[in-house]
Amino acid sequence: MEFSQQINPEWFDPKRIDPEMQELNRQLEQQSRDNPARWEMALEVERGRTPGNGILQPSAIADGVTAENFHIDGPGGKLLIRKLTATSGTAPAGVYLHHHGGGMCMGSAHGQDGMLSNIVLNANVVVLSVEYRLAPEHPFPAAPADAEAAAWWLVRNAAQEFGTEKLVLGGESAGAYMSVMATLRLRDRHDYTGLAGINLNQGAYDLRMTPSVKASDEGLLVNRRSYHALMNRFVPGELRNDPEVSPLFYDLRNLPPALFTAGSNDPCLDDSLFMYMRWIAAGNQAGLEVFPGGFHGFMMFNTAMAQTANARIVRFVRQACGGE
Repeated sequence: MEFSQQINPEWFDPKRIDPEMQELNRQLEQQSRDNPARWEMALEVERGRTPGNGILQPSAIADGVTAENFHIDGPGGKLLIRKLTATSGTAPAGVYLHHHGGGMCMGSAHGQDGMLSNIVLNANVVVLSVEYRLAPEHPFPAAPADAEAAAWWLVRNAAQEFGTEKLVLGGESAGAYMSVMATLRLRDRHDYTGLAGINLNQGAYDLRMTPSVKASDEGLLVNRRSYHALMNRFVPGELRNDPEVSPLFYDLRNLPPALFTAGSNDPCLDDSLFMYMRWIAAGNQAGLEVFPGGFHGFMMFNTAMAQTANARIVRFVRQACGGE
């Protein structure tokens, strides 16, 4: 797998933001003014809101894909895994183990059915999405432990259950964090370094806050204050210097090829930039895609730029599993 390792200054140029993304940013800015501040909202209220304050439509399974849930043994009891497969019956080239976003405190395995259906159909893989435990009811290390359990189960059972040993991990936001944590635990606790790839979409890897998070007073779906509120629910501040909590500080040698995706207006932009450089410095392969004007979560919206970004992820997963 080949990646371009050239960072393009045009990614960060406000003049490169296309009109469609400018309009979506404007809509979200208005929503932010009209709605209560997320960092002051009770978590049970926020969990009940529609995605993207009603701008983002619910994600539905695509035609040609079927979904079912099953359970494996996890560190907190039975761990739900949502399986999406193509109804065509074509033998999958690999398995994509997905961890959803939601700031460690929200989200679910079924919340990205539409996006994951696209990966099933166009990357020729089975998708498994993990219903990991959420904070504050289950603070660190519950969610990373669930991610590890799901990944280790897959390593041991993929050949028998799915007829393939090509495995890719990935997720969005908190899900990217969980994917990195699971990958590191596979390496260090189970001596497994055979993942075909890892898809890291707008993740957070330094939970102390990178400079772009600290400067994001005007962030859209996420900003400094909402990020701070979420992290306080997930893990105490005094633990965030630990590499086992903030994996940006971890030994990153012997890890799989990674695709990092971010938007230039994402408060977590620096997390992707910093982790991408450390991934390469550790001797791994990595690619970086930054989309001008993209806010945190932009890829869940129906825009031309989101379609381009999602197509790049599909291509990465397909190639990691041996496709063209």
